[in-house]
Amino acid sequence: MTLLKLSLRTRIFITMTLLVLVASILIAAVTIYQYKEEAEEYHQERLERKEERIQIAINNVLKSTTYPVNEENVTLIFRERGRIYQISEEHSLPINIYDLSGSILIQSEGNFIEDTIGHKLPPVIIDTLASLYDKRYLIKSEKEDKKFLSSYTYISDGRAKPLAILNVPYLENDDFITRELKEFLKRLGQVYILMLLIAIALAYFLSKYITRSLKTISDTIDQTRLNKENKRIAIGNASEEIYSLVNAYNSMVDELENSAVKLAKSEREAAWREMAKQVAHEIKNPLTPMRLTVQSFQRKFDPNDANIHQKVSEYSATLIQQIDTMSSIASAFSNFAQMPAQQVETLNVVKVVGLALDIFDESYIVFPSEKEEIIADFDRTQLIRVVTNLVKNGIQSIPEDRTPKIRVHVFVEDKDVVITVTDNGIGISEENQGKIFEPKFTTKTSGMGLGLGMVKNIIETYNGSITFTSKEGEGTIFKVRFPKV
Repeated sequence: MTLLKLSLRTRIFITMTLLVLVASILIAAVTIYQYKEEAEEYHQERLERKEERIQIAINNVLKSTTYPVNEENVTLIFRERGRIYQISEEHSLPINIYDLSGSILIQSEGNFIEDTIGHKLPPVIIDTLASLYDKRYLIKSEKEDKKFLSSYTYISDGRAKPLAILNVPYLENDDFITRELKEFLKRLGQVYILMLLIAIALAYFLSKYITRSLKTISDTIDQTRLNKENKRIAIGNASEEIYSLVNAYNSMVDELENSAVKLAKSEREAAWREMAKQVAHEIKNPLTPMRLTVQSFQRKFDPNDANIHQKVSEYSATLIQQIDTMSSIASAFSNFAQMPAQQVETLNVVKVVGLALDIFDESYIVFPSEKEEIIADFDRTQLIRVVTNLVKNGIQSIPEDRTPKIRVHVFVEDKDVVITVTDNGIGISEENQGKIFEPKFTTKTSGMGLGLGMVKNIIETYNGSITFTSKEGEGTIFKVRFPKV
């Protein structure tokens, strides 16, 4: 499973290298096996040829002897004038002759290696030889790292009657073949090493070539985003499979772009529909008391009433109050809908925050300043709007039965300006924390909930961020961060 975790390029390289290496080992193994098979066939054929010539020589001896050719005279026939020794010397092989019961009769070499010569043949050899169709029995043996072949056949008279058992022991001398095999393997190894080096180089460049297109596709896919324009992939020479993959990706990019446009349009339309519903709802709230006030004034109007001026004043105050409510709703909606213009100016953040807090008369708003000057690039009006909105939210979150505390702090952290606004209000529940910056979300009984959404838009326009930490029932800390000059 570890191999599957490697990159495709590495797997191709390792696989091709191992393929050549395994092929080389298999070819070497087959070569050695073939040499051994050929060596065995060579020794068996050589022994068979020598045995045939020995049999011919023995038949000639049987034809020329003056002794009667029978089982009892076998020893006399072959010892006559040392004929068995002549045959052995002529064919460079020792010869042993046993009687039909397996006892040794004649040995051409008494000191030949003893594992091929016994004074009495095992019964299995006699029984097996008697049952063989071609009357030839071959035994393989090994002693002291030397291999032997022992051939057993019958010596027969002219009428094919067995007279004795001929044993021809043969020592397999593989020195010459082994030298040839070693020399061949040495040359083969040199060729394989060269082939392996070539295969490694070829595997490296081939794997690099194969995965180059895939790397391009992978890098492009990693950069694919829904909220930006994505590039199509253009590849020159590539395989049919790579072309199919590229075409599929390009088609996906086209569809993604179309889907992104449709989604953005749909989201905008949905957002404006929600906003329109919210604005309509908020406007209807003051319209209802205005309508009731006007209808009541119409029914109860009496020019002769002594308190007519006081009643007109009360009716007018009620209408003005509701009109002011509608005006604040319109202003809030206008401020949110209009994205802050990037009117960047270099300003002292500490001083501007102090000016923003001057409009509040509340004595519980504390602004300790550790530094008199912290310089940043920001729009003065927008920064005041951010601070006042956060402070207003803090004030409105404090219940009436609690002594209010608002603390505004400005400091430098790393390379950023940080403004924190801390209150001891009711906090934000876990359920509402994910919705707090949504434009239409509010926990108040009045207002449209556009303040924090507007603050977030302003801060992000100036490459900043706004976060908060809150404990329900204890209070909230809003933290604004943006780059320092």
